Amino acid sequence: MLKFSLFIFICLGSYSNAISQKTTEIHWKTFPELEIALKENPKPVFIFFHAEWCAYCKKIERKIFTKPEVINMINSEFYAVEMDVETQDSIVFDNVTFTNKQAQTQRNGKHEIPLLLATREGFPFTLPATIILNKDFTINNRVFEYYTSNKLLEILKSAL
Repeated sequence: MLKFSLFIFICLGSYSNAISQKTTEIHWKTFPELEIALKENPKPVFIFFHAEWCAYCKKIERKIFTKPEVINMINSEFYAVEMDVETQDSIVFDNVTFTNKQAQTQRNGKHEIPLLLATREGFPFTLPATIILNKDFTINNRVFEYYTSNKLLEILKSAL
């Protein structure tokens, strides 16, 4: 009986250790953390812009960013950054300070970073906005719509 109990204990310990090592969420970075990471080890960058009021953004966060295959692909091949477009935080990146100047004059003002990376000529700013950048921080792809996990995996694979 002691051998059986010891066997069960070892098996459960190994199982719980394997479960704890599996990543269950995307490792989101801030822009300052991204800058440091890019200097140490250049990698493509996945940026997700969202807002509290954006229903499709919430759906992507709930349905797509919880899929193990999406989490594993983003965490292993990309640096990931998510940002509320209405944040009023000042963000320093590459020795430049970015702010939300629109917040001073309008309700739901957009921060400079999403305006810089996710504005399309001839279209108003829209969410959700997903930006894929190459290792050298140039734009690889921009997606301005809801996507499935399979579609996102296709987009990510094509960026590698």
